[in-house]
Amino acid sequence: MRNYPYRLVNVFAESIFGGNPLCVFESGIELSDVQMQALALQFNLSETTFIFASDCASARVRIFTPTFEMPFAGHPTLGSAHVVRELFNMGDAISLEMKAGLIPVVAAGDVWTLSANPPAFREIDRSKAELAAILGLAPADILDGARWVNTGSEQLIVPLASTDAVRRANPKTELLTSISSVVGRSMAYVFAQNGEGKLLSRFFFMKHGGIVEDPGTGSATANLGGWFIGQNTALPLEYKIEQGEMVNRACHLGLRVDASKQIFVSGRVIEIGRGVVTLQ
Repeated sequence: MRNYPYRLVNVFAESIFGGNPLCVFESGIELSDVQMQALALQFNLSETTFIFASDCASARVRIFTPTFEMPFAGHPTLGSAHVVRELFNMGDAISLEMKAGLIPVVAAGDVWTLSANPPAFREIDRSKAELAAILGLAPADILDGARWVNTGSEQLIVPLASTDAVRRANPKTELLTSISSVVGRSMAYVFAQNGEGKLLSRFFFMKHGGIVEDPGTGSATANLGGWFIGQNTALPLEYKIEQGEMVNRACHLGLRVDASKQIFVSGRVIEIGRGVVTLQ
């Protein structure tokens, strides 16, 4: 029998029951891929992470959703960094080795900021009317510029005309599954201006044959930074983003893109509990 300690943290949280939940296993040593995938399904959170030693970074991190492993995701990066700092008594500058590459992360107290990879782009071969149908909206709700963006995990970024349109979005399962990322996953991130320097966003993805809404999506926020770069938006830029409103998990994400086109995503991490899983 072997014990595997874990920690539960909320990322992008401004209150103990806000943010996006994450389970972080303090060590993945001696766990097989099958066991890690099973543990991620057991906890059934958006992601569960496992920490390993690294030869080139502060730690190596593997990220599992309940159904597959991811090369990169935002809230697992920030939440895992928070745990790594305490586990290994490190300072506020940490690097994490992931399948998407080395991700630098820095902290100011419990607010963590990651530096994302440069974006890659892929056009979406759908009209505004088709995107509107997929999202359960009217064509007038869809602005120009929808495209696939990849700063570590490819996602479809769709700008909407208003926060009302963001709140009304109601994707249709059979239509959302008709579009997919380069690795075959169907998803869409929608956003709109919500005042000066503010955005409202939602992120939808497929899970077990149905559509799920993510409370706070750091990878999509990084991809949004890439989207702004692809739109030749004036730099530097900075936004405060609200997500999770429609699933009663308020998330507060920070996005900054500097003049050199470096993308930064930030949010507060709050630990809420610890436990142990015992496996044979």
